[in-house]
This record gives sequence, C-alpha cells and structure tokens, in this order.
Amino acid sequence: MGHYDGVAAARSSDDAGPLRRAAGRIGRVLHLPITGPARGIRRATHAHGAGESGLGKLIELHAVNGAGDVMITVALASTVFFSVPTDEARGRVALYLAITMAPFTLLAPVIGPLLDHIPHGRRAAMAGAMLTRALLAVALSGAVATGGLELYPAALGVLVASKAYGVVRSAVVPRLLPPRFSLVKANSRVTLAGLLATGAAAPIGAGLQLIGPQWPLYGACVLFVGGTLLALSMPPKVDSARGERKAHMLTHGEKKPSLRTVGPSVLHGLQANAAHRALSGFLIFFLAFLLREHPLPGQSAAVSLGIVGVAAGVGNACGTAVGAWLRSRAPELIVVTMLALALSAVIVAALFFGGIAVAVLGAVAGLTQALAKLSLDAMIQRDVPEVVRTSAFARSETLLQMAWVVGGAIGIALPLNGSLGMWVAASILATGAMLTVRGLLTAARRGGTPHPRVA
Repeated sequence: MGHYDGVAAARSSDDAGPLRRAAGRIGRVLHLPITGPARGIRRATHAHGAGESGLGKLIELHAVNGAGDVMITVALASTVFFSVPTDEARGRVALYLAITMAPFTLLAPVIGPLLDHIPHGRRAAMAGAMLTRALLAVALSGAVATGGLELYPAALGVLVASKAYGVVRSAVVPRLLPPRFSLVKANSRVTLAGLLATGAAAPIGAGLQLIGPQWPLYGACVLFVGGTLLALSMPPKVDSARGERKAHMLTHGEKKPSLRTVGPSVLHGLQANAAHRALSGFLIFFLAFLLREHPLPGQSAAVSLGIVGVAAGVGNACGTAVGAWLRSRAPELIVVTMLALALSAVIVAALFFGGIAVAVLGAVAGLTQALAKLSLDAMIQRDVPEVVRTSAFARSETLLQMAWVVGGAIGIALPLNGSLGMWVAASILATGAMLTVRGLLTAARRGGTPHPRVA
C-alpha cells in the first residue's frame, strides 16, 4: 500500500511541477512592470560608487521629496488659485503669502543655526521633516474641501518642513561623496532626480485631483511616510560632524569663520543666486495670475500655465544635466554668463511680450538658475574650508529661500501688465548684476581663492 501511495505522490509532484513553473512565469510577468523600472532606477541612482557611499539613497530620498511636494502643490493650487475668480484668487494668494511666507521669512534665518546644533541628528531631522509633512497632508485634506483658515497654518508647517529638509539635504551631500566625485556633480544628480520625480508626479497628482481635492494629499502622505523610512535608513556617517565648525554670514575673524572671509567669489556668487531665486519667485506668482487672466493665444489658462511650467522644468533639467560637464570650468564666469543670459531673455520678453517670449523666458530662467546654483556649489567646495563647509551650505540655502519669498511678494503685488512685469524682473536681475559681476570677474582672473587658515 505504501508503495502505491509513494507512486501516486510522485505523479502528483510531477503534475504540479509544470503548474508551479507556469505560475512562477506569470508572477514574474506581472511583477516586471514594477520591478523592472525599480531595478533600472536603482542602477541609475547607485552608479559610479553612489550606492556604496550612500549618495544613492539621498538621490532616491530627494526624488520622493519632490514627488510629495508637487502633490501638495497640486492640491493647494486647486483650492487657493483655480477654484475662484481671478480677483478673489489674488486675494487668497495674497493671504496665503501673508500667513505662510511672512512667518517663514522670520523663521528662515533661524533654520540654519538651529540645524547647526543637531549635526549628529541629520537623519532624524530629514525624517522629521518628512513625517511632519505626512501628518500635515492629512490635516490639509480636510481643509482643502472647505477652504477654511485652518488651511494656512498647516500650509506654513509644510513650507517650513520642506525648507528645513532642503537645508539639511544640502549639508548632508558633502558627507556622501563617492571617490573622485565632485560636489557639483553630486548636487547635479540629486537635483535632477528631484526634477524628474516632480515631472512624473505632477500628472499623477492632477489625476488624483479629478477624483477629489483631498486625494493628492493622501498620495503625498504615502510618499512622505516612505521618505521618513528612507531617511532613517541613510548611512550613519550622515550624522558625523567630525572636524566641522559653524560658518557665520557676517562675523569676521579666525575664531568665527565667515563666508566673507573666504574671498569674494562665494559672497558674490550667493548674491547672484539670490537674484535668480528672486526672479523665480517673481515669475511663478506674476505669470500665474497674468496667464490666468490673459492666456496664451488659442489656449486655456491651465494649458498656458502648463506650457510655461514645462518650459521652465525642461530648462532647469537641462541646466542641471549640463552642470556636471561644466564643473571643471571657472564657476565665476558661468555665474556671470547666466546673469547676462537671464537678463537678456527678460529684456526681450519685455520688448516683445507674447506667448513665445514667455515660454522662452521660462526655459531660460530654469536653465540659468540651475547652472548658477551648481556654480555656487562649486565655489563653496573650492573656497570654503571643509571644517565649515557643511554649515555654509545650510546658511546659503536659507538666504536663497528668503530671496524667493521676496520675489514672490513683488510678483503678487504688481498689476497684471506683461511688459511692466518683465521690466520689473529685469530690474531684479540688473541689481544682482551690478552687485556681483565686477567682483566675480576679478575673482575669476585671480583663479579663485585659496582656503584660509581656520583656527
């Protein structure tokens, strides 16, 4: 009897073998659309030693950050901007700026110094910024349906958490450089990942918006929870502060090294980048209202905004990609060239204001801002001593965010006159050029500034 049972079991096993193999093949086919791209993304983010150094995880974390932020942007734009007439929308956005941006302008100078006190907790700081936005996204999901005032403090919390993450991320990059990897190349990869993720998540957020105004926020919550876990899994050296000291923006002397003491390149590069950030904030708010009231010929307001937004995103991505190729060139000359190119594009847009000029301006503004920022990174890497470089990144990023706030406030206050707006934008860049071009060209002729001695 046992013999026959054994034979029957063997036959059953033989019959089940092809079934198991077929089931395995089906499973692999079903998983391939997910696992295939995931493996491809992992290979790209971990290439050239980025996986071993930990930079790959930071690249992935920044991609999650960009995708989550754009989900929240889609939800807030539908409530604050698109859901009401233009005049009322201007009032709502002005209120949004007053309630969120004004407190942030006061908080921004505190963010860098505060983060300087937790150098051993950078993973926790990034995770905290992610988790905070996950919780606030849930809080916002109820407010977007009603448009109540509770939306604004929650939006302020999202803004502060997002900028705090950006400051910490800038400070972390130098700790994760692979061998023979320049800082500008590392920042280029991180930034490009965020841009690509933002571009991929934007249409998904718009699709979720069609289901209901709260659904993009649910998507953001899921992304930020994943980002929290990813931040906590970063390598321990992220929290290392060995050999670091704080960089002060205005203080002189050996005991307290300042960004001014490392030579004119970094200071003037920071001023030039502030002009680019102010231009960015200005164009975002001014063109948003202008194109809503006066869309591009033959296009709706939403499509007009989309065209300019895509042009700016493509320009930014191209600038980020080109940045790695330009890393060995004089960064001062790149910053000067980008200022001149952006100023030329704004003047052309002022003289020949129209759909093509606005789209070209969006692309040029994105390109020049990206290359100018990467060049500033290169100057900080070259001229700021390693012992204060991490803190310098945190402080410079905070000042650039403040410049964006100022530009946005100017954009929301102007009347909806295209040529007038472009001349105002030109004056922003011209001011930056007058403050920086001469000093940058002088520094370029001297070949940069050697690292000063730090006590």
